[in-house]
Amino acid sequence: MKALIVDDEKHVRDAVRLLVEWERYGIDEVFEAPEGQSAIRIIETERPEIIFTDMRMPVMNGVELLEWIYRHQPEAKTIVISGHDDFDFVRHTVKYGGMDYILKPIDEGELNEALAKAVQSWHKENETRRQNQIRSIEINRIKPAYWDKLFSGLIEEAGTYESFAEQFEREFRVAAKPETGRIAVMSIDTLPRFVRDKFGSHLDLLFFSLTNIANEVLQRDRSGYAFRHWNSPHELVIVCWHSPESLADRIRGINEGIRFALGGSLDAGIGTMQPFPGGLRDSYREALAALRQRNLLQTPGRMLHYHAGAAPRFVPLPFSRFESDFRSALLSAQEDQIVSVTDRWIAAIEPLGSVTAEQMELWNHEYTVFKSRCIGEFLPDEATAAPLVPQDADSPIHPLDDGGRLSLRLLRDEVARDLIRLSVILAKLAQRERNIIRDIADYIERHYHEDMTLRHISDRFYLSREYISRRFKQEFGENISDYIARIRIEKAKQLLRNPNLRIAQIAEIIGYQDEKYFSKVFKKMVGLSPNEYRKKHARDGEPGPGGRGNA
Repeated sequence: MKALIVDDEKHVRDAVRLLVEWERYGIDEVFEAPEGQSAIRIIETERPEIIFTDMRMPVMNGVELLEWIYRHQPEAKTIVISGHDDFDFVRHTVKYGGMDYILKPIDEGELNEALAKAVQSWHKENETRRQNQIRSIEINRIKPAYWDKLFSGLIEEAGTYESFAEQFEREFRVAAKPETGRIAVMSIDTLPRFVRDKFGSHLDLLFFSLTNIANEVLQRDRSGYAFRHWNSPHELVIVCWHSPESLADRIRGINEGIRFALGGSLDAGIGTMQPFPGGLRDSYREALAALRQRNLLQTPGRMLHYHAGAAPRFVPLPFSRFESDFRSALLSAQEDQIVSVTDRWIAAIEPLGSVTAEQMELWNHEYTVFKSRCIGEFLPDEATAAPLVPQDADSPIHPLDDGGRLSLRLLRDEVARDLIRLSVILAKLAQRERNIIRDIADYIERHYHEDMTLRHISDRFYLSREYISRRFKQEFGENISDYIARIRIEKAKQLLRNPNLRIAQIAEIIGYQDEKYFSKVFKKMVGLSPNEYRKKHARDGEPGPGGRGNA
């Protein structure tokens, strides 16, 4: 801490220096001034926390100095040391924040007591100032997020405006509620690749830069506000309420700022002017619809105005036309087949001349569904399949070149690479699943005589009954119950050649507790009853049944 002693009498300044226990109160620098003007120069450069001052001094007296300190250095604590017991002096001391009024000659105890009180007060107020500063920093940090949330809600539900109308008018210096407004939407999906690479996964930092650039333009005439849409994290939304007909000029200014700072630009969809705030939702939807019609094969930085009733700007090319070929190639696990099908798909796209964001969204959706179907054929549960399915299915694949244009070559490479990766995984899974089903078949062959139900097998192998049933039929071409029955009947055929075993015994051995039910199943599958089968094989030269062997 620092202290300043202001007095035109040097012996008084010396006495204060001598009597005060500076180190005790954490003061390590003490300055002196003979009058107010000199004191001000020291205060401006050194900013002392504690100031001792006389009242009657030449050039600038103590009253004037106290007033200056009160206005320009209010956090400083002042202690008056005066040789005059003057009520006006005391009143001025109190009026301008003085801590104490000490009369000369100076009492050591009184002087140190006054300093202790002043130091304690300064520390207390300084902590309050520090906390307020922290809060202010935090408020300034979260303020954009706060307004982003409010405006995101406003373009969805106009009724929310009334809850923050006063804040809005105060924050944006709007004299009264605007009559009209307009929305523009800019999407980072078409930022040039090198810009996206620069920020990597740090989208928050990217949007911080974009919103700062946009709001710098908008705040020049307090015309609007730019924010990141809370429910669509790839969207930069601009609300314009001052001269909304000039929104296009502001978009141009924003793109100039983006090009200068980041080296790229963004397409903007612009909605129509609507009543504020009730029509902002409609204007937002119009802007979004216009943006979805932009041709991704062209260089970004364009403005697309919404026109009611305008026809879609793309010729539909459903991904489903190629789905069967893609599926066959994927399941073949052959890279050349996958690349060949992908090439045919891209070849069908090239003559179109236009690929809109809407078309890309449709392709992305179809592609995601296609992958999910293929994965579902091999994986028993959703938890296993989850890592293989895109998490952000609503965000289209936009492989862009350095100019921000959709690159069909990069699209081809990305899709082919993705499917090749998936085919390898599926091939491994298919082999693993075949092994599991083979293990189930081996288990059945070893335990066919036991109470063999689908539930029992499901519990044994920790797989769902539905999955086992479906995969077993795919692998062996028959239901698992038919497979069990066939194994049992084949074993029964062998046992029937033993004349010493009764039919009832054979039924029990192979897992049937009911002889009649066994005979019924046997005849259904073999075409003969167990006895007929035994007799037939006896006539064919095999050992015939003995008397007691017949049931």
